[in-house]
Amino acid sequence: MAIELPSLPYPYEALEPLVSGATLKTHHGRHHRAYVDNLNSLVRGTDLADKPLEDIVRQSARRKTTEPAMTAVFNNAAQAWNHAFYWRSLAPPSERAPQGALAQRLTADFGSHNEFAQALTTAATKHFASGWAWLVADRGALRILTTANADTPILQGLVPLLVIDLWEHAYYLDYRADRARYVGGVVGHLLNWSFAEENLRGAGEELQPGAAPPRTGRLGRA
Repeated sequence: MAIELPSLPYPYEALEPLVSGATLKTHHGRHHRAYVDNLNSLVRGTDLADKPLEDIVRQSARRKTTEPAMTAVFNNAAQAWNHAFYWRSLAPPSERAPQGALAQRLTADFGSHNEFAQALTTAATKHFASGWAWLVADRGALRILTTANADTPILQGLVPLLVIDLWEHAYYLDYRADRARYVGGVVGHLLNWSFAEENLRGAGEELQPGAAPPRTGRLGRA
């Protein structure tokens, strides 16, 4: 079965005025679709053809050092996975704040929700070139990290809770080169705290020091 482009969990216009429908149509319908189409072409007829998307990411990451063809597979698979996670990390603009265990963890690990928001904004804005800014669960704590290009924290044994896309196609139509304004809007109004709370619950023993990291949920398989 081929990897399919997942539908957005909201209409194209749902994130306006912070992210326009035109940006989502281009970002989802062209860029994300291209990664999915390229990946299906690259794995067709190979031992990865029937694997779930996350397995393709993991296996191609391991094999690309000895199999040059796996570099392209990894780049497209990881970008497809990261984008599917990104769409679910966003929600229509609201003033909803993190609740329950997630709110407690953010306060414990960052000092307050405001300090967390500032740390995420700074990390995302200052990240050099293309990539991603993540909130992850890391063996007993929450932390922020950025990854370059197609890299993803699932390869580091970490559990992603939320991500912000830092590639220019995520914001160029709306903000031109002003990444800081795009990031500020996402962090202030678009983060999907329900999704983050769900991922934190799924992390389970990950928040107990010394626990073995669980696998994340699968994305993108038809």
